[in-house]
Amino acid sequence: MMMRMMMLISGGSIVSAEAVWDHVTMADRELAFKAGDVIKVLDASNKDWWWGQIDDEEGWFPASFVRLWVNQEENTAVETVEGASPSPSPSEVQNGHADASPSSSDCLCLGQPAQDRDQMRANIINEIMSTERHYIKHLKDICEGYFRQCKKRRDMFNDDQLRVIFGNIEDIYRFQMGFVRDLEKQYNTEEPHLSEIGPCFLEHQDGFWIYSEYCNNHVDACMELSRLMKDGRYQQFFEACRLVQQMIDIAIDGFLFTPVQKICKYPLQLAELLKYTVQEHSDYRYVAAALAVMRNVTQQINERKRRLENIEKIAQWQASVLDWEGDDVLDRSSELVYTGEMSWIYQPYGRSQTRVFFLFDHQMVLCKKDLIRRDILYYKGRINMDRYNVVDAVDGRDDDFNVSVKNAFKLSNKDSDEIHIFLAKKLEEKLRWLRGFHEERKMVQEDEKIGFEISEYQKRQAAMTVRRMTKQKGHRSVPPGYPPPMDPMNPGQYLVGDSLEQSEFQFPEPERCKSPFWQSFSRLTPFRK
Repeated sequence: MMMRMMMLISGGSIVSAEAVWDHVTMADRELAFKAGDVIKVLDASNKDWWWGQIDDEEGWFPASFVRLWVNQEENTAVETVEGASPSPSPSEVQNGHADASPSSSDCLCLGQPAQDRDQMRANIINEIMSTERHYIKHLKDICEGYFRQCKKRRDMFNDDQLRVIFGNIEDIYRFQMGFVRDLEKQYNTEEPHLSEIGPCFLEHQDGFWIYSEYCNNHVDACMELSRLMKDGRYQQFFEACRLVQQMIDIAIDGFLFTPVQKICKYPLQLAELLKYTVQEHSDYRYVAAALAVMRNVTQQINERKRRLENIEKIAQWQASVLDWEGDDVLDRSSELVYTGEMSWIYQPYGRSQTRVFFLFDHQMVLCKKDLIRRDILYYKGRINMDRYNVVDAVDGRDDDFNVSVKNAFKLSNKDSDEIHIFLAKKLEEKLRWLRGFHEERKMVQEDEKIGFEISEYQKRQAAMTVRRMTKQKGHRSVPPGYPPPMDPMNPGQYLVGDSLEQSEFQFPEPERCKSPFWQSFSRLTPFRK
């Protein structure tokens, strides 16, 4: 098929292909497209990466992301490049390609009756297996062609730079090798449609979380590479690494983007596989479960990435709070969960004080508004949320504090008799806080499960950005206005839980804050009902 394609191209024929998957690019010479786009193939001499054109844009794209049109002049049908015979061997199927003629029953056709489900499922299984083998080759090239060579040049790269550029790529390589070995065991070479690959995804589901660290680090890797590439020595070095390893002509940042693309592609592949797996198939329930798992993985990775993008705003907020003491917020936290103003009593018979509270993961920061300039906040302490339990308080006289309370809740120290009591102005505000505390604990548990944390490099970058912004302003950054508390659920209504009388509260729309900074920081509260 490859030779036939090249003959068509060299003979002046227009060879077209339809995109099966979205292709998100990082390298300048890659061609971006969405599923359904039609690409004009200009060069297919490389079995893995083709050169194509969409409108006026030209660039490289992965051949496994498209399916070829069979009748190139009349556009009456298409042949999938992932179409393959029912029993291909690993050497026969590379990156989704297999020799097949247009008239063969092994290809999929548009505009013609669909193949039976078994053949469709076989094609998808073959595509998954071949792209996994191809991906392993990419990871090997990165680890041996780039990373290993960089570690030898201590005069050009220090440990921090290597950690930023390559992240945990070696861990991903080792994990992926084990995953592919198990896939190969489940792959039925004689009858691919009978393969049961769903259990492999379920058995390795915890291992896929290592992609979270890599994806979170990828933006920093691109920034560091961009900085290094301004020096001609590094351009020559990376190009020499590519040539020695006999890698295709794509920049290093393009190779480093492949793990990000790969983890995002799994839900698409599994959804397509489930579509052509009958419920009676022994793999059906496993594929359905695997699809749910991989969707959750990619969703959580995207959520972690969003949080990392917000750390500069957290650093900027801290810089705006006067009289700050102790560790930075980013030393322990990465997310603003909820914020609001409440009355607070620290110890029995203590005096009630009004404070502004900012609930982050792991800690809650207490601030006081300036008596004259109510838009200025002063740091007044923090509470370590890992050491406290949240306890609801019943309206009436409280036994611990010997005071009458309404719309109150407590924070009780797990290791001592220390208790804090908080009084919200309204019941709905109290319920929002309780929901916020619940979400904070849930977030902490999920972060511990996948090992999510902010790197020292990312903290330094955030701090440098804030210092640069402050220096440009010529004075200390202060918040021009305190925002109305943000609802971690859907603003406008809240349905009380089963333990309380069912009713619906309507909230007025908060006034638009005059401060873009405060508004953007308040929007960091991600939780909506």
